[in-house]
Amino acid sequence: MSSVSPYPATLDVDYQDKPRDKVSVAFRFLMIIPIAIILSLVSGGTYEYTIDNVTYSAGNAGGLIIMATALMILVQQKYPRWWFDWNLALSRFGYRFISYFALLRDEYPSTDQEQSVHLNLTYPDVKTDLNRWMPLFKWFLAIPHYIILPFLVFAAFIAAIFAWFAILFTGKYPKSLFDFVVGVMRWGLRVSAYSALLITDTYPPFSLEP
Repeated sequence: MSSVSPYPATLDVDYQDKPRDKVSVAFRFLMIIPIAIILSLVSGGTYEYTIDNVTYSAGNAGGLIIMATALMILVQQKYPRWWFDWNLALSRFGYRFISYFALLRDEYPSTDQEQSVHLNLTYPDVKTDLNRWMPLFKWFLAIPHYIILPFLVFAAFIAAIFAWFAILFTGKYPKSLFDFVVGVMRWGLRVSAYSALLITDTYPPFSLEP
């Protein structure tokens, strides 16, 4: 029997069987604001504010390390481990936020603990696992995914709206909708792992499945 290795980027979210917190779900758009601000601050957002009719701009350090990683792979065939660890930690935080926003879970997103959102990336051996020239082309090769993903994300957004009503009336997130939303998130993670995080040269599958 032959076994297929899992994709180097994996994502699973535990399904919440116990009755949902309807108050938290009903006011999720308000409750998410504080953690959204924190995520924005560590993701390199830029802000503008006006004082006495003068507009100022403020930027935050942070965000995924993409361009520098591409250059390191291209020039030195290296992926600094601490860059990888940062990208992994920020991705995990971001997907905990998305899971909370999409109503998949009720626990408030932690900035550093795994909770019920299990995301893992495989650290690559650049010289054996990656082609140094691929970062120049991956953005182009991933175009089919860029075309499909917006439609999937929109469908997942609609599914989350249906789930919002379902939770308020029944106390449960329909399992089929849950699996679909998680599948879309998983698809997006794989594309990011290939074209942005640059941890693999294996083309992401057109699939929602684990």
